[in-house]
Amino acid sequence: MAEPAKPQILLAEEAIARCRTLAGFSENSTGLTRTFLSPPMHACHQAISKWMQSLEMLVETDAIGNLRGVYPGLSERRLIIGSHIDTVPNAGAFDGALGVMIGLALVDGLARQRLPFEIEVIAFSEEEGVRFAKPFLGSLALVGGLNLEGAMAQAVRDFGLDPERIDEAKLDASRVIGYVEFHIEQGPVLEEVDLPLAVVAAIAGQSRFAVTFTGAANHAGTTPMRMRRDALAAAAEWVLAVERTALVTEGLVATVGSIEALPNAGNVIAGEARVGLDVRHQADEVRLTAVKQLLDEAAEIGLRRGVGVAWSERLNQATVQMDADLIALAERAVPFKMVSGAGHDAMILAAVVPSVMLFVRSPGGVSHHPDETVRAEDVAAAIGAGLSLLQDLAKRYN
Repeated sequence: MAEPAKPQILLAEEAIARCRTLAGFSENSTGLTRTFLSPPMHACHQAISKWMQSLEMLVETDAIGNLRGVYPGLSERRLIIGSHIDTVPNAGAFDGALGVMIGLALVDGLARQRLPFEIEVIAFSEEEGVRFAKPFLGSLALVGGLNLEGAMAQAVRDFGLDPERIDEAKLDASRVIGYVEFHIEQGPVLEEVDLPLAVVAAIAGQSRFAVTFTGAANHAGTTPMRMRRDALAAAAEWVLAVERTALVTEGLVATVGSIEALPNAGNVIAGEARVGLDVRHQADEVRLTAVKQLLDEAAEIGLRRGVGVAWSERLNQATVQMDADLIALAERAVPFKMVSGAGHDAMILAAVVPSVMLFVRSPGGVSHHPDETVRAEDVAAAIGAGLSLLQDLAKRYN
């Protein structure tokens, strides 16, 4: 006899409580910081493994440290539900972890019902790129796009895993019917339209550049203004130009989020200024056109001010479209669609298996901060949408 299904609000409250439990496993005592394969990841694995096993899931850890629980089905076809459990420094409790806990809530919500496919819930060991300045290590291992060497390989060994077995983490894509990722929105759009959920139609493309302005350092008191080659002043003019361009280009976001002035002394004209540029748009043509315009403007500012300008590309990530068929199924329960401006594991998995994301409202638009939170009713709505998607897929594969 099938077990009675738990009410979705109780599943939501349990998922939220579990996220808060995981938030206690941190590298420091003053906030939540949990980077790739750091010691607190062991505690996370222990807790999540226990929850998975209580749902009759088969649990293992692969060679990159992804914790993977499989709920058996009536065939070897497999649906994957996942997100990450690493964090940025001084993080909130729900970025990444909520998607994993919703995955467990969906298995629990089936009340031991077996579907015509397996469900694999994956807690990715790394997405944020904090420890080794390379993001998506967990999901890259699944698509076969990861080499482990040097310090990264040693980190894997220190965690008790074998980097030589990394190929065993790779998916058999022929068995996978899809990948679904639930994630907090990390922005204010859903709150503005007063909706709990959105289907993500695409993940916006990204360009990142390191830009260096090179002038001449000199005494702040004895160098006349007309004779200066101030690298920081040139960079400052360009920062405002970046903002202006984004404001007049529909859908474009452009950010200079880092700046370093050298020699960084209050009484010395800056001889060099290094800045980071981040540009995103759902249409790659618009993004690349904006990047060219901004770099041309940097060169023009430098020429006018007698300051050298050089840049190097750090990232050119094309827009990733989610799977049209899975979007259509998800839209039956969630009729609102949007584009993600942030990168997620779904953009990696989408290269090899049909993928879709669902966003959960972020109150206040707050994320990557201790004040990050969610509403129980919104999480319940996400669980309801997920169960509907599972049943629709079950009808298809019966």
